[in-house]
Amino acid sequence: MEEVDVEPAITNIPAASGGKHLGFAWGPGDILVYETLYKASGVKGSGSSFIHEVRKDEDIYSPILRKLFNESHHIFVGLQTIREDLPSKNKKSQFVSISKNYRSVIRACMEELQQVVSILLAIELIWNLCEVLFIDAAPAGSLLLHLLDWVRLHKADVDEKAREVLQSESPAEHPDYCDVVVSYVLQGRLEEARQMLVKQATLQPAARNMYKLMDTLLSKMPFYNPGGTQTLTDFDVKWRLWHEEVDRCLQDNSFASNRHLELICKILVGDEDTLLEHKELLSTWYHFLVTRLLFCHPTVKPTELHYYAQSCMTMFLDSRSVPEPLDNILLAAFEFDIHQVIKDCSIALNNWWFVAHLTDLLDHCKLLQSHNLHFGSNLREFLLLEYASGLFTHHSLWQLAVDYFDHCPEFGRVYLELQIEHVPLDTERKALKVLRICEQRQMSEQVRSICKIMAMRALRNNRLGSALSWSIRAKDAAFATLISERFLQDYCARGTFSDLDLIDNLGPAMLLSDRLTFLGKYREFHKLYGEKRFREAAKLLLSLMTAKIAPRSFWMTLLTDALPLLEQKEAIFSADQTHELMFCLEELTSSLNTTEEDMEQTKVELLRLALARNLAMAIVKEGTMET
Repeated sequence: MEEVDVEPAITNIPAASGGKHLGFAWGPGDILVYETLYKASGVKGSGSSFIHEVRKDEDIYSPILRKLFNESHHIFVGLQTIREDLPSKNKKSQFVSISKNYRSVIRACMEELQQVVSILLAIELIWNLCEVLFIDAAPAGSLLLHLLDWVRLHKADVDEKAREVLQSESPAEHPDYCDVVVSYVLQGRLEEARQMLVKQATLQPAARNMYKLMDTLLSKMPFYNPGGTQTLTDFDVKWRLWHEEVDRCLQDNSFASNRHLELICKILVGDEDTLLEHKELLSTWYHFLVTRLLFCHPTVKPTELHYYAQSCMTMFLDSRSVPEPLDNILLAAFEFDIHQVIKDCSIALNNWWFVAHLTDLLDHCKLLQSHNLHFGSNLREFLLLEYASGLFTHHSLWQLAVDYFDHCPEFGRVYLELQIEHVPLDTERKALKVLRICEQRQMSEQVRSICKIMAMRALRNNRLGSALSWSIRAKDAAFATLISERFLQDYCARGTFSDLDLIDNLGPAMLLSDRLTFLGKYREFHKLYGEKRFREAAKLLLSLMTAKIAPRSFWMTLLTDALPLLEQKEAIFSADQTHELMFCLEELTSSLNTTEEDMEQTKVELLRLALARNLAMAIVKEGTMET
């Protein structure tokens, strides 16, 4: 789906020009090419350390085609919501409507590009034909009407030419006048052809009767009306009578004196030689096919199409020319070989968008039920997985791919788990977006992985609050313990806590690890102390030590925090609580080595003094209360 019809860019690989033996690794968005240790002869030689990236799918980087991917994503998601239990008649109209929506998106992209892009034109051409033949499945009679609309939509240059002719001073004398009239007739647009012929008739009063006869023939040509009361058999009889009348006029030489009108008459009887003489106006074999059916076989059945398509392609194309991929795809469609259409499109188009969405729609129409692939997945899922994998290589389109994986019941989950791990977590916002996707789908391994990555990154940048938040989200007890230690170290060094809001609102999350519990409770102690709720603060401080929640290395800090409470005018700690604090102090000092004991000696002495004083106060207070 290149934006313009140019030759693809050439990637120069030095080893290739030197006749070296190359290896390939295929990825969803590019190919890696590398020189191997083998020579072309198979003998080992010296290799190269270079790996070359050959990007094969540039489409996702085109702004206009990104619009195609975004808009079609909404249609795809809507299609998946159609209920299976709906009556088939109701579903058919919905499927046709969805098909038209897909085509309108393609057309909108072409209009936005403001240039004819042959690959988009081809895609819309193929899709439209598949819609007529497979999705709408038009029967005999209606089939030709749909094919006429198909040709008219994709052969619109006659309208531009007609505008130029009509805007000239004398339209009937314009050099393109005859071509416009013939083009209208070839497309079955007989009303427009009649209006154009009137302009020439006014210039040739002597031939008025001849023009009147042609106008009558054109006006009387019957077209099948699917919504009317007329049966297909009645229409066929009426059409044959009209055809015989046109043929009589030709045999009677009614238009022999006017080459232009005689040419139109020959077209109306479906003269093949005359049609083939106007290849430049028909331009394609499939236009020739539809024109031939219009004037020779208007009640053609779907099952007969392949015969006429093959013969028209053979007649129209030069015997020495090889059919283009588009010709083979359209021929396969006329042969009702859906799988061949999909296969040929997969080869001819350099993007999975078309085959993935068309196959998905055809699968919903129950037209691909019999086709499973050898490795377990069906054709629909295989193509959707390939398309979505390609989207995942883009910095923003990867989000669309998630929905495609969601609707691949067999392997979608596995693909999503593998692909989402490769989304670069450039920012915290993007990480949260990826995380939400994983959490919504209960992808616990990926959730933990993302949270760990972000926690490590935050820790490296010394953003302890963010690191703790991510580790809690990951439910990673070991990492939460590590970060809690860092918080405590930071507190010891600075005397204050950072990220107070986070620590104050840990809630049940503090139970993730003992160290985190201690951090939360220790912060709670400071809040109680700050609010002068000294007895509650004292009780909490003591419990942190006696319940062994506090790490031994932090006991001296806790005991030091107890000093202001011990030195209050009124006893805060009870006698029993004071005894427990004394026991903790002795247990701590007994485990200190000589150097540490020397360093902490002053603190220890102060604590012993304060504890003794508080014990005396507590005993007196408790004794007084007993009496």
